[in-house]
Amino acid sequence: MALRKKKSAILKNRAKQSRTGLLMKIFRWIAWLAAGCAVVGAIAASIVYFILSEDLPKITSLSDYHPPIITTIYSDDNRKVAEFFKERRIVIPISDMPEMLLQAFVAAEDDRFYIHKGVDLVSIVRAFFKNLEAGAIVQGGSTITQQVTKSLLLSPERSYQRKIKEAILAYRIDKTLTKDDILHLYLNQIYLGHGAYGVEAAAENYFGKSAKNMNLAECAMLAGLPQAPSRYSPFKHPERAKQRQIYVLNRMVAVGYITNLQATEAINTELDIKPRRNWYIEEIPYYTEHIRRYIEKTYGKEVLYNEGLEVHTAVNIEMQKTARAQIEEGLRALDKRQGYRGPLEKLSPTEIETYLKKLRETPEQMEVKTDNILKGVVVAVDPEEKTVAVRMAAAHGVIALSDMRWARQPNLKLYPWEDKVTHPEEVLSMGDVVLVKLLGSMEGMEEDGNAWQLALEQTPAAQSALVCIEAGTGLVKAMVGGRDFRKSQFNRAIQSRRQPGSTFKSVIYTAALNKGYTPASVVIDSAVVYDDAERNFKWKPDNFSEKFYGPTLLRDALTHSRNIISIKLLMDIGIEYTIEWARKLGITSPLSHDLSIALGSSGVSPLEIATVFSVFANEGNKITPIFITKILDRDGNVLEMREAESTRVLDKATAYIMTNMFESVVKSGTGRRARALNRPVAGKTGTSTDGNDAWFAGFTPRYITVTWVGFDKEQPLGKGEEGARTAIPIWLGFMQEVLKDKPVRDFSVPEDVVFSKIDAETGLLPIPESKKTRFEVFKEGTAPTEFTQPPDKVIEADDFFKSDL
Repeated sequence: MALRKKKSAILKNRAKQSRTGLLMKIFRWIAWLAAGCAVVGAIAASIVYFILSEDLPKITSLSDYHPPIITTIYSDDNRKVAEFFKERRIVIPISDMPEMLLQAFVAAEDDRFYIHKGVDLVSIVRAFFKNLEAGAIVQGGSTITQQVTKSLLLSPERSYQRKIKEAILAYRIDKTLTKDDILHLYLNQIYLGHGAYGVEAAAENYFGKSAKNMNLAECAMLAGLPQAPSRYSPFKHPERAKQRQIYVLNRMVAVGYITNLQATEAINTELDIKPRRNWYIEEIPYYTEHIRRYIEKTYGKEVLYNEGLEVHTAVNIEMQKTARAQIEEGLRALDKRQGYRGPLEKLSPTEIETYLKKLRETPEQMEVKTDNILKGVVVAVDPEEKTVAVRMAAAHGVIALSDMRWARQPNLKLYPWEDKVTHPEEVLSMGDVVLVKLLGSMEGMEEDGNAWQLALEQTPAAQSALVCIEAGTGLVKAMVGGRDFRKSQFNRAIQSRRQPGSTFKSVIYTAALNKGYTPASVVIDSAVVYDDAERNFKWKPDNFSEKFYGPTLLRDALTHSRNIISIKLLMDIGIEYTIEWARKLGITSPLSHDLSIALGSSGVSPLEIATVFSVFANEGNKITPIFITKILDRDGNVLEMREAESTRVLDKATAYIMTNMFESVVKSGTGRRARALNRPVAGKTGTSTDGNDAWFAGFTPRYITVTWVGFDKEQPLGKGEEGARTAIPIWLGFMQEVLKDKPVRDFSVPEDVVFSKIDAETGLLPIPESKKTRFEVFKEGTAPTEFTQPPDKVIEADDFFKSDL
C-alpha cells in the first residue's frame, strides 16, 4: 500500500514536471513569437514610416507662413472702406493675442499641448473610450499640432494613411518649432465661421474689435467655435454659443488657467455681438468697385483676393456719403415731379393681414422712426377728410392730401404744377401696397407711439452720377456711379457715355479763344440751315428758347447757352481742330466728326467732363484724376505711388478767361441756382437735345464737381427738367455741405490778363452814347482798340458786306 502510494506520488510529480516543462516551452515559444512579432512589427512600422515619409511635405515651409489674406482698401484718412478676399484672414503675431485667448484655445482643444510631443497618446486613448461609451464620435484625439498639420500640409481626405502622415508630421513640427510658433500658425489659420479665418478676423466679425482688445468672455466664445463654427455661431445660435462658451470656461478652470470667480464673471458678461459688416457694400461701393477692377486688371485675381494688398485711396468718406445723400434727395424730388407710377401691389381685403404678417419677418420693415421709408397697405380712403389710412408692419398712420399732391398721372408734356392731385381717391384705394415716409407722430395721438403722419413715396426710376476732384492735386474725393449699388453695379460716373449737351461748349469756347476770339467778340445769333446733300439731310438748329438774338458777345452767348453761336464758332474754327482740343482737355470717348458736337451730341462720361473743367480750375494744367494714392504688398513694399501728373495744355490767361466766363453763367445765366453757394463759383449747365440728360459742371478754387441725371433706358426727364432744375440741386447740396467749414477763396488772376471797359453791345471801347458798359477780361494785347460807332454815324456801304458769323 505504501509502495503504491509512493509510486503514485512519483507519477504525479513527473506529470507535474512534464506540465511545467510544457508550459515553459509554451511561454518560451510565446516570448519568441512576441519578440518576432515585435521585430516584424518594428520592421513593418519602419517600412511604413519610410514609405510614407518619402512624399511628406517639408515642414520648413511653415517657417515662411504665407496664407491667403485680405486686400484692404483705405480712405484718405486711413479708415477701412472695403475688403477683397477668398478667405477673410488677418495675420497677427502671437504677441498681439492676449494670453487668456491662447489659454482658452489650449484648454478647449488640447489641454496637454505644452506636455506632448505633437501626438498625444493619452488623449487618443481617452477619446477612444469616450466615443465607445457614447456609441458615437463625441471627442477627437487630434492635438493642436495635428490640426496645424492637417490644415497647412495635408489634403483633407479621411484615411488611415493620411492619419499616420499627420502624426509623423506633427511629431516633426513639435521637434522643429516652439509651442508659440505652433499656436501662431494655428490661431491665424483656423476657420471660425462666417467667412472668418484666424482669431483677428473672427474678433472683428463678432465683436467689432481687434483680438488684442478682447475680454475673457469673448476669448472663451471664440475658443468654442472650432468644433463646429456654424453650429455654435453667435449670430445664428446664441444659446448654443453661450453653452459652448461655458464649456470652455469650465475647461480653463479645470486646467488651472482661471479661477471659478473669473469664470463666473465671464459667464455673466453681456457680449455685444455685432452683425458682420459688408464693407464693400456699406461704405463707398462704386468707388471701391472701380479700385477692385483696376487691381484685378493690373495685378490679377490671385493677387487681389489672396495677397493682402494695402490700397490707399483719395476718397473722403464724409464727402462720399454727402454725395450719396444728395443724389437720393435730388432723384426723389425729380421722381415726384414726374408723377406717380402706381402702387407696388394690389391686395384683396382678405390678403392684407397675411401680407402684414410677412412684412413683420423683415427686420428693416420693423424699424419705425422718423424719415424711414417703409412699405404699408392702404386700409381706408376718406374723401371728406381727404386722408388715406395706412397700416405698416409695426405701426399705422395717415397720409394727408398735402403729402400726396405730387402723385399725378405721369405726363411729360406738362409741368408738375400744371396738374395736381385734388382728391386722394384719384390716386389710392383700399388694398394698395405703397411706400410711405414717416414724418412724425400723428397730431393729437402722441400717446400712441405707433400712430404716424405719413407722406406717399416711391422708389426713383432715374439715375444720377457725381464726381468731385480736388483742384491742384487731381485727387478724386468722391465718386458715385448710381443711386443704389445693390441694384445696379454699372458705374455711370465712369462707364456711361451720355450726351453732355451744353457742357461740351467748354471745349468749343476754349478752342475759339485759342483761335483769337475774346469774350467781347461778336457773333450773329440768327437762323441757319445746313444741307447735307450726300446724306440727304437738312438740319435747322435752334436755341433752347426757340428765339434768335442777333449780334451777341461771346460771353453772353456762353452765359445764356446760345446754341446757334456754338455751331457758328465750330464752323469757323473747324471740327477737327475742336476735337483736337477735346482730346487735349481730357475727353477720350469717340466724337462725331460733324457740327452736331457743338450741341454735345457725342456721349462722354461725367469723369471726362470733370477732367475738362479741372483744367480751368488748375490754371491750364491737366492733372490726371487720381483714385489710388499708394499700394503696398503684404510685406509693406510699395508697388505704386501716385502723385499729381500735371501737363500744361492751356495758358494761364486762357484758363482764367474761361473761368471768368463760367462765373457769368452762375451769376446771371443758366447756372443761377448755384449762386446759393455764396462763394466764387464757375460752371456750365447742360441738357441734351432730346431732354434725356441733365448736367451741371461747376467748380470753386477748391473742388471741381460734375453731376449728371438721366434714365438708363434713355427717355426724356420731363418738361422743364434741364441741367439748371435737375442737376444743379444735387451739385449745390453737395458743395454746400463739403465747403461749409472751409474759408472762402477767390479764383487767382494771372499777370498776363487785363480788364478793359467795353460797350456791352458792341464789344468795342465805349463812348458816351453807349447804353451799357462793363469791364471785360482779355489776354494782354487782345483788348479792343476801336471805339463803338456813334448811333447817328452814316455806315459806309462796304460795311454792309463785311462777313459775319
